[in-house]
Amino acid sequence: MPIVPIGSYPLLMSAATRVGPDIPSLLPGGLLQTVDAERPARRRSTRDWVVDSIIFVVAVVTVGLFSASVWNDDSLSSTARWLDIALGAASPFLLWFRRRWPVATALIMVPVGGVSLTAATAGLVTLFTVAVHRRIGISGPIALLSAATTPIFLAWRPDPDLPYWLVTAFAVLTTVAVFAWGMFVRARRQLVVSLHDRAVRAESEQQLRVSQAQHLERARIAREMHDVLAHRISLLSLHAGALEIRPDAPSEEIARAASVIRASAHQALQDLREVIGVLREEDGEPIRPQPTLADVPALIEESRGAGMKVRVDCRVDDLDAVPAAVGRNAYRIVQEGLTNARKHAAGVLVDIHFEGTAGSGLTVSVRNPAPVGAAATIPGTGTGIVGLVERAGLAGGRLTHGRTDTGDFELRAWLPWPA
Repeated sequence: MPIVPIGSYPLLMSAATRVGPDIPSLLPGGLLQTVDAERPARRRSTRDWVVDSIIFVVAVVTVGLFSASVWNDDSLSSTARWLDIALGAASPFLLWFRRRWPVATALIMVPVGGVSLTAATAGLVTLFTVAVHRRIGISGPIALLSAATTPIFLAWRPDPDLPYWLVTAFAVLTTVAVFAWGMFVRARRQLVVSLHDRAVRAESEQQLRVSQAQHLERARIAREMHDVLAHRISLLSLHAGALEIRPDAPSEEIARAASVIRASAHQALQDLREVIGVLREEDGEPIRPQPTLADVPALIEESRGAGMKVRVDCRVDDLDAVPAAVGRNAYRIVQEGLTNARKHAAGVLVDIHFEGTAGSGLTVSVRNPAPVGAAATIPGTGTGIVGLVERAGLAGGRLTHGRTDTGDFELRAWLPWPA
């Protein structure tokens, strides 16, 4: 992340996730606005007012002390004395504008510091301010100008008691130290802004991860509910539709159909409880065993009992040898294929094909003639096949669906079967 200018304190973080400081009055105004954008923009915080007041008092006191020394300097003319004292007396008031215009106040104090000893304190304060609030490309040249005026000033008004080089070195070092202190404060404030920005970004990313996890969990719940219940509900609809079409059927047939409906409804509720139990498990392990490839024959017999025509071509030697995860995905694919055939192509022959060995993968195919004429009477959400494509992809396989060259509708999947 790039370092930002502290002078302007741009707003980096989203207000929705921003957390304010515990004691805002102890932070500078610009930094407070950065770390707590919900607060009204203020040029000075309580801390700034206290600091500026103390600096103003110190500057006034030093002006008074230096004024006595300047007034007693017989080497200066009366005009030079009054000019020095007048500039020094005005310099503390200029400090109240240093936060708003740091560069302008520093540039004003550079030539003033070249002729006025009493304005030295104010000059150092403005140099410190510009070092804090502006980048090195701006504050550096101002610091060089300030340091360059020191030898000129001391050559014009040398100290009678100390060597020229010693006084010049001390003054230049003082200027450099104040500038370095300002740069250190600037770097520290930039670090605070950077760390705060990273914290807010981390919080935002955490909220995004939670939102994505919730979305994925909702999608997983919807997929499991569809896989488990769509098959049962379609069977219920099929039997109920038969009773509606033939209200004059013999009582024995009606009783048999009602028994099938009751059993299917009971099984649907049982499946629903199992799915909810699975989704509530923290470790994701099911409470009861999930269907595998060995359960497909029972699924097919159940569909045949509902009146479907199903033909099976199984070329897998041992259904129980198929891994549970692979078998569960294959079971869901066959279940969805039968459900779609029941919805959209009632009465047609459904061909189911299994083929595969360990190491080469498992191929599952569900094919039926495409419906002709009237639309399906059982509504569908259109998300079943989408869920199967996602399921196969997560398992490392692939799934295709659509019409074949012969006009049939085919649902075909390949699932990896480790050796």
